Amino acid sequence: MEEGRLSQRDLRLALLDRQALLSRADVSVPELLERVGGLQTQYAPSGYVGLWSRLAGFQRADLTRALEDRSVIQATLMRGTIHLVSRREFWLYAMGVRRARREWWASTNRGSGSLQAMERHDDALRAALQDGPRSVADLGELAGGFIGNIGLWLDLVRVPPSGTWERRRANLLGLAEDWVGPNDVSEEEGLAHLVRAYLRGFGPAPYRDISSWAGVPVAPLREVGARLDLRHLRDGAGREVIDIATGTIPPADMPTPVRFLPHWDANLLVHARRTGVLPETYRPRIFSTKLPFSVGTVLVEGVVAGAWTYREGRIMMETFEQLSDGATRDVRDEAERLEAFHA
Repeated sequence: MEEGRLSQRDLRLALLDRQALLSRADVSVPELLERVGGLQTQYAPSGYVGLWSRLAGFQRADLTRALEDRSVIQATLMRGTIHLVSRREFWLYAMGVRRARREWWASTNRGSGSLQAMERHDDALRAALQDGPRSVADLGELAGGFIGNIGLWLDLVRVPPSGTWERRRANLLGLAEDWVGPNDVSEEEGLAHLVRAYLRGFGPAPYRDISSWAGVPVAPLREVGARLDLRHLRDGAGREVIDIATGTIPPADMPTPVRFLPHWDANLLVHARRTGVLPETYRPRIFSTKLPFSVGTVLVEGVVAGAWTYREGRIMMETFEQLSDGATRDVRDEAERLEAFHA
C-alpha cells in the first residue's frame, strides 16, 4: 500500500476484515452487530445467514434468543429498511436517521395535509401500544392506513417471534421506549455514531458513501465528522476517504476464504461500490425488478462469483465465471455447511 493511498484491493480487504468475512469472529451476536454496522434484514433469514457467515459456531437459536432477551433489536432504521442492531446502539441509530427520514417524508407529501394526520394518529397508536405489542393489522386499522410510515413519528420495534427464522413475517410491533428503554441520545450523538459505525464496519470511505448507507444527507455527517478523531487518506484515484483513528488495512496477501452472503447483504449495495466486492457487470444479476428479494451471493477471493438459493433442502448455485478446481471444492464445502445450517 502506497503511504496514504489505498488501492481498490486495500479498500476491499479492509471492508471484508471489518465485516468478519476474512475470519469468523469469536464474539457475541450483539458485539458482532456493533462491529459490522448492523445487518439489513428485509428478508428475515438474511440476518441468520449473515451471522453464520461472520460468527464462529453460530447457531440459529443464538439470534432468536438474542431477539427474545432484547440484547438485539430489529427495527426500521438506515434507508428506511429493517436492520438488526444491538440494544445498546439502537437509540444512537434511531436518532441519527430520524430527521432525514421525516424530512424525506415531508418533501414527498407536500400540500397533502398528511403531516397533520400522521401526528394525530401518533397519540392513538401510542395509546393502543401501552398494554404491549400489537399486530400490524390491528395498528393499521387504528392508523387509518398510515402504518407504513407511522414509525417516522413514533419509534417502533419489531417484537419476536415476528421476524425470526421460525416466524419470518415481522408483523408484531411495540413501542421502542418500552421494549428497548427510554431514549437518552441526542441527534448529534446519533449522527456521530452513524459516521463511526459506518467506518468501523465498512471503511475507509468518503462521506457520500456514509450518506448513501445511512440515508442521511452529506452535510450534517460532514459537520459532525469534523469534530471527530478521524484519519484522512486517499484512494487510488487521489480522492479523499476518511477512517476511524484505530482503523487498519490488512496486508495485500491476506487470504480471502469463500463466503456465502445472504439476500440484500449491505456489502453489495452502492455505498460499497468503491470496494469492487460486487463487479458492476454482475450487479443486474443480483438486483433487478425481476428479483424483488434479490439473491444470495458467493464470494470467491473476496469478490462475487456466483449466486445461491436454498430450495428443497439444497443449496442451489449458479456461478458467473469459471472457477479453479480449488475454488470449486471450497465453494462446495461451504455450501454443504450452509445446507446443514438450514436443515
